[in-house]
Amino acid sequence: MTLDDLTDDVTDAYGDLGEELTVDLDRETRNELAMLVAAMEPDDPEELLRRGVHMLFQTAVETGTMDFHLRNAYDVTYDEYLSGMTYDEMTGGGEFTGTGTGAATDDDRRYQF
Repeated sequence: MTLDDLTDDVTDAYGDLGEELTVDLDRETRNELAMLVAAMEPDDPEELLRRGVHMLFQTAVETGTMDFHLRNAYDVTYDEYLSGMTYDEMTGGGEFTGTGTGAATDDDRRYQF
């Protein structure tokens, strides 16, 4: 799959989610959410669920988990998704010929711009 496939899948999923989402809570999740509501006293418990999604997303990006899954499924990273270009496209792809006696391999210059 490609960057275009990822972009299409994100757009489709965004549309499918809509504005509201009904989530069934298991006993453990309900207990943890009740503890968070009691401790943090939010105006609406749904705010804690929104924060939870933000926190999971941020953690996945910071730890590289997001890139791992994106690389496995789409052969791109989150940075590539954000820029709309793959690293090969950013660096000119196969246009790099290297210096010296031979052309550099993809691994030699993978993340150099």
